[in-house]
Amino acid sequence: MNRIFALLVFTAFGSAAFRELFRPEDAGSPMEALSRAMLDSAAAAVQLAFGLIGAMTLFLGLVKVAENGGLLRWVARVLQPLLQRLFPEIPAGHPAMGAMVLNLSANILGLGNAATPFGIRAMQELNRLNPNPGTATDAMVLFLAINTSSLTLLPTGVIALRAAAGSADPAAILPTTLLATACSTTAAIGAAKLFARSRRKKPRGKAPAPSAPEGAGAGEPEAPPLPPPLPLRVGVVSLFALVAVIALLLLAGRSASPWILPSLMVGFLLYGWIQGVKVYEAFIEGARGGFEVAVRILPYLVAILVAVDMLRAGGALEVLVNLIGRWTGTIGLPADALPVALTRPLSGSGSFAILASILKDPAIGPDSYTGLLVSTIQGSTETTFYVLAVYFGAVQVHRLRYALAPALLADLTGILASVVACRFFFGGP
Repeated sequence: MNRIFALLVFTAFGSAAFRELFRPEDAGSPMEALSRAMLDSAAAAVQLAFGLIGAMTLFLGLVKVAENGGLLRWVARVLQPLLQRLFPEIPAGHPAMGAMVLNLSANILGLGNAATPFGIRAMQELNRLNPNPGTATDAMVLFLAINTSSLTLLPTGVIALRAAAGSADPAAILPTTLLATACSTTAAIGAAKLFARSRRKKPRGKAPAPSAPEGAGAGEPEAPPLPPPLPLRVGVVSLFALVAVIALLLLAGRSASPWILPSLMVGFLLYGWIQGVKVYEAFIEGARGGFEVAVRILPYLVAILVAVDMLRAGGALEVLVNLIGRWTGTIGLPADALPVALTRPLSGSGSFAILASILKDPAIGPDSYTGLLVSTIQGSTETTFYVLAVYFGAVQVHRLRYALAPALLADLTGILASVVACRFFFGGP
C-alpha cells in the first residue's frame, strides 16, 4: 500500500506541475486546483467516515441480534461445505463464515453501505485467526477479492438513478449486471487462488496460536465452534428458497427495492424475538462498536480519498482517458464511458457523480448504449481502493501482500464483461 499511495500522489503532483508550467495565461492554476482537491477530499473523508457511523451502528446491532439468536451460525452451517472449499484455512463453523455470508448477501442485493458493517465484522473475525497481525492472510485477500468483484443481482442505487434521469426501463441493466458480476467474481476467486498458491511456502515450524489482536473486536468473547454442517438436502432446499426470493425480487424490479432494508431489520429482530433473545440489549451491545470502527478507519480513508482526488484534479485521469479512448471505442467502450470505468475503482462517489452527469446529458441519455453501459459498469464493479482501505484499516492491516492484484483484475473483467453483455443485449454503439 505504501507504493500505491506514493504512486498516486507523485503522479498527480507531476501532472499538475506540468500543466502549471505550460498553462495559458488566462487559464486557471492546476496547482491551486490540486490544493483545493487535497483539502476538500480530506474534509469529505471525515464526513464519509462519520456518515458511516449510523449504518455501522445499525447493522452491527442487527448482526449481534442475529448472532445471539443463532442465525449467523445456522447460515454458516448451511453454506459451510462451499465456504470450506473456498476458505480451507478457516476452522469449521467459525463465526467469520456467517459474517461473510451476510456481507456477500447484502452486496448481491445492492444494499451499498449496508454490506460494510458485515464485511468489517468478517474481517475482525478473520483477524482473530491471523498469526501475523498487520499482514493480510490468504483468507482475507480472497474475501476482499470476492467483495470487490461485487456479485450483484439488484443494483438498486443505479436503478434509482436511471429512473430519476427519465429512463423508460430503469431495470434494463439487471441481466447485464448479473452477467458482468458473475464473470468478475469468477475471475476474482481464480486470481486470488492462483496468487495464493504461487506465494505459498512450506511452513518452517508450528505457527503461533491465533489471538485477538487490536481491531479484531477486542472485548468480545470468542464464539464456540459450530456443530457439524447441516445435511446436503437442507442446503439444497435453502438454495432453492434463495433462488425463489431472488426471482421474486427480479420480477418485482424497482418496486421491491424500498422494502429490502426495512424487511431486513424487521426480519432480524423478529427472528431474535422468536429465539428468546433480548433484542434491545443485544442490539445495543453490538451497536457500541460502530463509532470505534469509524474512527479507526478515518486515517485510511483520508489517505486514499486525498490521493484519488489529487489524481483527478491534477489532470492525470483526463490524460489517460484521452490516451486510450481512441482504442477502446473499437471494442464497444466509447470515450464517454471511460471516466466511469476508470474512476469506479478509485472513488465510488466520484464515479456516481460522473454517471449521473452522463445519464442526464441530452446527447447521451439513460437508454442509449453508452447510458446502459455506464450504468452496468457502475453496478458491476466496486470501489476497490475504498474497500481495501476500510476493511484492512478496520483491523490495522498494513501489509496487503497480493490483495490488490486480484481485485483490480476483477474490476477489469467486470468492465470487459459489461461491454460484452451490453453489446449482446442492446447492440453495439
